Amino acid sequence: MQLLPIRLAPGADLRRALEGAVGSRNTDSAFVVAGIGSLVEATLRYAGESAECKLAGPLEILSISGSLCPAGAHMHMSVSDAFGRVYGGHVCYGNEVRTTAEVLLALLPNGSLTREHDAGTGFNELIVRSPE
Repeated sequence: MQLLPIRLAPGADLRRALEGAVGSRNTDSAFVVAGIGSLVEATLRYAGESAECKLAGPLEILSISGSLCPAGAHMHMSVSDAFGRVYGGHVCYGNEVRTTAEVLLALLPNGSLTREHDAGTGFNELIVRSPE
């Protein structure tokens, strides 16, 4: 496992940039270990909801974590607004970086993560495959 610290510049879409950062390395799977930064606005999906929610900014990223693989990303993030109110949920597309996003990725061997349908949950869930 290799750790990769990255900085995303203003205007980057947080999710797309993290997916691209992994795909441009010698692996296609990673865990998002930690992250901080700021957003112009946030797009999250709250627990148990099917619709996304847009939060007006500016917002501070308090934490972000999750997994990235070719079969899909699954990340959660907490953000706070100018009044200190905290919101959290699934990271969707449309989280535009305001000044910076500093993220630590743990890169895994190629092909070690995927997602497959789980009959018990009804969702595509993480499958960990050992490198061969």
